[in-house]
Amino acid sequence: MLATAQVQTKLNELVAYAIDNLNLKSEDEYYVLNQLLDLFHLQAAGEAITDYGDFQTDIVDPLVDYAVQSGMIQEEQRILFETKMLGIVTPMPSAVVEEFDSVASVQGVKAATDWLFELSKANNYVRMPDINKNIKWEHKGKFGRIDITINLSKPEKDPKQIALAKLQPKTGYPACMLCPSNVGYAGHVNHPARQTLRIIPIELGGEEWNLQFSPYQYYHQHVIAFSSEHRPMDVNDKAFGRLMDFVDLFPHYFIGSNAALPIVGGSILTHDHYQGGEKVLPMFLVGNRKTYSSTECADVTVSIVDWYNSVVRIEGKNRDQVYQTACKVLSVWKDWTDESVGVIAKTSDQHNAITPIVRLDNNTYVFDLILRNNRTDEAHPFGIFHPEESLHNIKKEGIGIIEVMGLFILPGRLKKELEEVKGYLTGKTPLDLKELSNPENPMSKHAGMIVQLVNDNGAKNTTKKADAIVNDYVNSACEKILECTGVFKNDQAGQAAFDKFMTQGLGLIAND
Repeated sequence: MLATAQVQTKLNELVAYAIDNLNLKSEDEYYVLNQLLDLFHLQAAGEAITDYGDFQTDIVDPLVDYAVQSGMIQEEQRILFETKMLGIVTPMPSAVVEEFDSVASVQGVKAATDWLFELSKANNYVRMPDINKNIKWEHKGKFGRIDITINLSKPEKDPKQIALAKLQPKTGYPACMLCPSNVGYAGHVNHPARQTLRIIPIELGGEEWNLQFSPYQYYHQHVIAFSSEHRPMDVNDKAFGRLMDFVDLFPHYFIGSNAALPIVGGSILTHDHYQGGEKVLPMFLVGNRKTYSSTECADVTVSIVDWYNSVVRIEGKNRDQVYQTACKVLSVWKDWTDESVGVIAKTSDQHNAITPIVRLDNNTYVFDLILRNNRTDEAHPFGIFHPEESLHNIKKEGIGIIEVMGLFILPGRLKKELEEVKGYLTGKTPLDLKELSNPENPMSKHAGMIVQLVNDNGAKNTTKKADAIVNDYVNSACEKILECTGVFKNDQAGQAAFDKFMTQGLGLIAND
């Protein structure tokens, strides 16, 4: 355990780091240092220093270790304590907004978002050391590239944390993870600490909205725009206008919204929000399968994107015409039924929905509207256009905006489980069908996959060959998942139905 003098030195190093990397002003140096001394129950500071080692391993981790070893906190409170400590050295929200605006006015809005992103990494709100642990690779599929990530950065609760979570009283504050009231919130075992979160107020559609970075960074500069009002998600004409306002403000980003229905929507439907970023996602790189013209909006081109699922692309420099065309697609799709391909817009509930994505490309608005449907039936209890059950061992969760654009975020459990699958292919683990089918066996979810792969490839493969076999299986599964989400399948009947929607539904004229 660190001695008192060593803790004092580490706190001075932390303040020096904050001045260099977190835009902490020298006028605030003593104030912040005294706050840190109080946090660590110390009465005096050490000598001022200007030199320091690695932020995480030489400053942060030793201080958090000291807090645990001295009994200040429990082991399961490490992240909460670290965030509280780093929140003290992060400038106040108003100072961050002021600096963001200053950078934007002098250097431009991209420089401002770059600055905020670097701040969010430097104070560990975006925990890059954890994010860099994610396993990533690319797959060249039949309709284009697919990016695949096994997500190891989102922390899983251990049994002690789960037990504590059950005891935590429910306050209803903040109302959700996206409310502005999260800024500075201390957090608890059921809610992450947010003292290091800083948000930027923006205006979309004449309303108060905010910009922040996602702490999980599923792609580069993964940003979230969220309403200042806690209200449910809604993809409507006003949302389309706000998305276009966003790319007008931040032309270097794309922005999109999950569909506002369960199964085909995102994990948070209780707070109106969008997400975007700098990443050129795979769907953006593919061309168009068939193009159409509009007699109502002659300055736009409408097309079917050559992609796994069902995407209507609208392109044009005339913002008003692009907007009007997008609104028409939404209006028609909400009520469009074609039972020949299993599309039923409504029963007792609304089923048709849209996942919209907007970006600017050489001053041209590009609006990608992904057609979704969340209907279930007896044969498809999880969703007719949801991954079939044979794929749930790879991904069972809803397929939201990120996956439908070709970036798969697979659960962290797969790192260990796929290694165990490889054991059956190399002969390290004997294939015992009785044991594998036991529901108590965590690998039982992969039974079908294991049996299929061993039957096709045998059980005497090299480690390198087993790696390739399992990767190929996961790649193929991700392609199949995308195809499952397509409301108009990529076959003759599906594409004929898609063309019918474009011509009869939307009144477009097919271009030869």
